[in-house]
Amino acid sequence: MNQDQKVSTMVDQSEAAVAAPFQTYDEAVAWINGLIPFGIRPGMERIQRLMELLGHPERRLKFIHVAGTNGKGSTCAFLTKVLLEGGFTVGTYTSPYITKFTNRFQYNGEDIPEETLLELANRLEPLVAEIADSGLGSPTMFEVSTALAILYYGEVSYPDVVVWETGLGGRLDVTNIVHPIISVITNIGMDHTDVLGDTIQEIAMEKAGIIKPGVPVVSTVTQPEAVEILKETAEKNRTSLYLVDEQFSYKRLHGNEEGQTFHFSGPFRDMELEISMLGEHQCANAALAMMTLEVLRQYMAFIVDDKELRTGFKDAFWAGRLEQVQSNPRIVLDGAHNPEGAESLAKSLPQIYKYRKLNFMMGMLANKHHESYLQHILPIVDTLILTEPDFRKKLDAKAFADIVEQVREKYAKHTLQIIIEPNWKNALEELKSRTEAEDLGVVSGTLYLIADVRSNLLGLSDSEKGW
Repeated sequence: MNQDQKVSTMVDQSEAAVAAPFQTYDEAVAWINGLIPFGIRPGMERIQRLMELLGHPERRLKFIHVAGTNGKGSTCAFLTKVLLEGGFTVGTYTSPYITKFTNRFQYNGEDIPEETLLELANRLEPLVAEIADSGLGSPTMFEVSTALAILYYGEVSYPDVVVWETGLGGRLDVTNIVHPIISVITNIGMDHTDVLGDTIQEIAMEKAGIIKPGVPVVSTVTQPEAVEILKETAEKNRTSLYLVDEQFSYKRLHGNEEGQTFHFSGPFRDMELEISMLGEHQCANAALAMMTLEVLRQYMAFIVDDKELRTGFKDAFWAGRLEQVQSNPRIVLDGAHNPEGAESLAKSLPQIYKYRKLNFMMGMLANKHHESYLQHILPIVDTLILTEPDFRKKLDAKAFADIVEQVREKYAKHTLQIIIEPNWKNALEELKSRTEAEDLGVVSGTLYLIADVRSNLLGLSDSEKGW
């Protein structure tokens, strides 16, 4: 390179540095999170415009699109781990994240590098500004995150397949910009009713919105009214629907604190599988992942040898889901934050653990179905510690206590002790001090609380937690 070329290169680099809106990873993340006030605005116009401006990188990728009320993250974890064991390269896009913003964009089980996120944010910022100045309004935080994920997979890492979790609902969720090779719907429950609707049918219609013409669908939805909507939508789209208890089934065989085994029976073969994730609901999630993998194997040549398949299922892990993070005293974390999650948790705890007293710490957001959550949890709890997540939409601990008192007589043990401690760190110390060797301490509720408690107990740096 001659002197003129060197000078020219230096000038180009200098201009690029000046042109780049963000100089550091922290600045880029602060910008993306700064879009949170624009809220959750279901609709596809802004993400469609972003994809047009980027030259449609999403069209170069194969997606497994996963929707549902609960179990999406765990199902994504099973799919990712098995495909990785099988030798495929895998992108995984999930939310919310437990520890760090980069968690939501993974390639082969590793977070996106901070410098790559910075580069992609710098590419997106002027496009976001352009759309914000148009009649469409500013793209939201989740829209920008989704566009960043597509750029990362479509232009940087090029995985064989992307495991792609919806944010909210399905039909108008921005992740629905993609055309997947298979659609997966875990279950339907009463969550985000302010956005998705007040009935199982309304919520099912939103989730079923990820079903595309000719793209097979796999689901563990069981409510008759929701099943009917899935069947109608699949028929309308002229595609195959693989439904639990119809085309495939599973049965939990046994389990303990170390893991569990279940029998899977499908249209192509039967198999006994072992998983380390706890709770009967994880057998449902694993069976759903297995049926998804069976369809991919049968029709799309995603071949995973049995040995790698078994290893993948056994090694799959998802933080904050019946995760024992401390043994003295025993503390278990579970991000059950809606009635269906609470029902699974209440059923799983006595199935898995032996304990004398159950001490339960929880904090919630203000927009949840608290009574229908409490009806599952209160009957099994001896001491209830009510606290507040460090998050803007938190439910005040005293207000939460008022809700508990209203339903206490209906659901709780007459010996239930209630403690109100708004500071979650103090509440955690209270939980630890009250949980003796024969007892079990559980922290549950919103994942924003789980994220902070997990970082604290495992000695991690403060979590960046967020949606």
